[in-house]
Amino acid sequence: MSISLPDAYVGKEVHVLFYIDDEVKQTTASVLPKKKPSDFFGTLSIEEGEKMQEYVTQSRNEWERNF
Repeated sequence: MSISLPDAYVGKEVHVLFYIDDEVKQTTASVLPKKKPSDFFGTLSIEEGEKMQEYVTQSRNEWERNF
């Protein structure tokens, strides 16, 4: 096996990890708790929420236009 590193990494300590994607996905899925929409209540200010709503409304209006 060979690994190519950028010149800037030469002479530095480098850590290389190998893992199987399926194992990581299974582990991650079982560790993370399920979130409900109510868990996010209060994470945005009123101003941020209004800006996001304006953006969503504008985006939806753009979907409706004819090209």
